[in-house]
Amino acid sequence: MTLIPHAPPVLAAWAWERPEVREALRARDVGALLRAVQKYGGASQSRIAGAVGMTQARVSEIIHDRRDVVRLDVFERIADGLAMPDDARHLMGLAAARDRRDGRAAFDLAAFPEVVRVYEAQAAAREEIQRHARTASTLDVLAVRGLGLIGLTDSVLRTHLIRDDVRVRVLLLDPEAPAAVQRAAEIGESAQTLAAGICLTEARLRELAAVCDIEVYRYAMLPTWRLIRADDTMFVGAFDAGWEGHESATYKVVATAHGPLFRGHRRMFEAMVTGARRTV
Repeated sequence: MTLIPHAPPVLAAWAWERPEVREALRARDVGALLRAVQKYGGASQSRIAGAVGMTQARVSEIIHDRRDVVRLDVFERIADGLAMPDDARHLMGLAAARDRRDGRAAFDLAAFPEVVRVYEAQAAAREEIQRHARTASTLDVLAVRGLGLIGLTDSVLRTHLIRDDVRVRVLLLDPEAPAAVQRAAEIGESAQTLAAGICLTEARLRELAAVCDIEVYRYAMLPTWRLIRADDTMFVGAFDAGWEGHESATYKVVATAHGPLFRGHRRMFEAMVTGARRTV
């Protein structure tokens, strides 16, 4: 039978990052993968068949779990036909497209399934952060002063909190703690300027108490992590003596069954809340 070429089904980047898609990739469960392509890409069986070089009947058997895919060359053909991004190929145990061309070994990201994307700085992740914040029922924020994240009118998160179906918890550095003085020195600011920024964020967050369920706390330790959690997705950056948190690489981390990163950061946040002083 002659197969008619099809343009590959197009999946948005966020679809490849869905937990069920990543689990299907790790398990090499092609039936589950193709069902996700139908769900998130709106692709018909015939379009998938044309893209991956199979008959529609064969694709139907795979989708309905009546046939398994076990051959490496078939996995490669499916990955190519679906225009699978390199991190998805890695999860399936395949070489990245560029590595395959160069004859290099693939780096297996299956050992780190929680990290689904790395942005060079918070600004590059802004739209993705906002997409998750818009529909989150729980939003946790760990920052130093948080002006750019949540304190200013045009900050990353503020406009997405003006609703009554979200619970918000914010941890800010205590401006009266010795750690605030140390942090100010690290970034070349006066302690008074840093403290003023923290207090401004607190005041602006107090304004939101009438329109959302919000709690604000002050922690006293030297800041290390910058964290935004929107339900089962986190965006994590780091503070260092050489840069502020928004300048750090930002890691998108999703909750998985056994992964330590999401659970560890969530546990850390809960411990910090327990030891912090509530101000709003």
